Parts: sequence; structure tokens; C-alpha cells
Amino acid sequence: MTYYLIPIHDSSQSFYNKAVVEQSKKSLILYSYNTKVAEIKNNKVILNNKIDDSLLFSNTTLRHIKEFLKQNGFKAETKKQIINDYMEV
Repeated sequence: MTYYLIPIHDSSQSFYNKAVVEQSKKSLILYSYNTKVAEIKNNKVILNNKIDDSLLFSNTTLRHIKEFLKQNGFKAETKKQIINDYMEV
């Protein structure tokens, strides 16, 4: 199942269909501007470290990631906290 991410925690009224979540039995995958940026699998967050940080952490994509994580019960306060907690090297 695929659906658009709707802002609940973010101040925006809409992400204008630029943030899409793909849900399967095993995982949730977040796409921002058609690029896979994050996945939740086995209750673990996996950020896509194969794309440039400037894309992964652009202002809008960071807002999508924060919203995705918060809606799924994960802490998502700042870029630094997200990198420290979820980015694999």
C-alpha cells in the first residue's frame, strides 16, 4: 500500500504529495521527491546513506523525515539528533 504523508506534527497544512510512504508487511519506506530517504524495518530506522547529505537533509526533505519518524513513534527533533541516532556510517 502506498499513501501520501500528511503533516500532523509539522506546521504545514500539506506536503503537496511530495512525501510518499510505501507500506508492506515488513517495512515502511519514505520517499521524498521520488527518492527513497528512510525506512523503518524491524522497529529500526534506516536512513538512505547512499544519497548526498545535501539531498537527504534539504530543508523540505528533513521535514518529511521528521514527520515520518514522529508519526511512527521515533524521536526526531533536529538534524544533528537524527544523524546521531539513525545514520549508519
